[in-house]
Formats: sequence, structure tokens, C-alpha cells
Amino acid sequence: MKKADIKIGSVYRAKVSDKLTDVRIDAENPGGGWDATNLATKKKVRIKSAQRLRASAMTKPQAKAVAAADQENARVRDERKASADGKTASERAMSRAPKANASTRSKATRGEKQPKTTKGAAGGKTPKTRAKGETKKRTGILDAAAQILAKAKEPMGCKDIVEQAIAKKLWSTSGKTPSATLYAAIIREISKKGKESRFEKVDRGRFQLRAGKKGA
Repeated sequence: MKKADIKIGSVYRAKVSDKLTDVRIDAENPGGGWDATNLATKKKVRIKSAQRLRASAMTKPQAKAVAAADQENARVRDERKASADGKTASERAMSRAPKANASTRSKATRGEKQPKTTKGAAGGKTPKTRAKGETKKRTGILDAAAQILAKAKEPMGCKDIVEQAIAKKLWSTSGKTPSATLYAAIIREISKKGKESRFEKVDRGRFQLRAGKKGA
């Protein structure tokens, strides 16, 4: 590629440590070339010349989703550092949730009507009906993707995985680019967990379950 074609914030393919990977151009380097981020490892790298770059395997929505995820992670880290207890506002709210539950149980002991119960298999009592406002726990997109890939006979693209997840009612979304959301989520898990990740990228935009993770 030519230097004039390189744009700050865009994602390109580059050869890093003898491997082709996606890198995001962060800024021009004072010594020449560009400072970039290896999206597979999240490590900073330097691209010395435009000739090392080529068109990215990621679509613009996918690159945007990865960049948005990085920004959110940075925001959370900054909020934790700035707080006295090392927690974000949402984490503090979650830590206070058990107190609200205790208050609800206290009201129940004063004679408020409770749902009917039936004996469970082990003799314990379980609610016969779901409490008002309680919803069934929804499967996350990564868990849904793992279930689909566990039954797949060959690697799949994110678009096909999302379509099957929705068709099988394993997952639902109102987002405009669900395949980009899934791509970014899988890339984050691979980057964060390495060989412990459930997924591995085997081709351009195609994934399969890592060996030994078929039961995940």
C-alpha cells in the first residue's frame, strides 16, 4: 500500500512476528511509520512502512465493533483507577443488590403472600411459578456460537452462526450488525484466553471450536 492510503484508526493486515494479523493504526510515529495495535494480542507494534500493510480481512462494521470494545474496556479501567474502592458505578450497584433482596425477604416474613411451591426431586421446595418481573436467563452470543460450532462439521463464518443462533432461538438481538458483534466477541476471547479460548480462527473470517472444547 502507499503512505497516502493509510488512515489513522483504520484496520489493515500486516506481517507481525512472521504471522499475518489485523492491526489498527493508532498514530504516526515521530521516527517514521505508524504506531499500531495488534488486534489478536492487544500489544502495541510499530509499522515502519506502508509496504508492510495490505487490505484488512475485517469489514468496516467488524473493525468498528473491535474499536468500540477497546474503548469500553479502557473506560472501565480508567473508572476503576479513579474510584476509591476500585469499582465502577455498575459494579457498586450490583454489590448492593443482595441488600435489596434481603429487604424483600423481610417483607415476606410479615405475612405477604408467596408463590405456591412443590417438592423437588431431592425433597426440597421450589417455586411453582416464576416470581413477577423475573425473566428466563438468556443464552449469550458466545455460548450460542459454541453450541452451534460443537455440532458443525466444518468451520463457519459469523453471519451463518448468527443466523442459526436466531433460527434455533438460542439468541436474539435488535442490533444492526450482529455478525460484527459476534466477530469482535470471539476475537476478544481468543486474545484474552489464548489456548484456553473455546474458539480458534482457521481461515479468513471463519472459526471452529478448539480441540478439546467440543463439550463447551
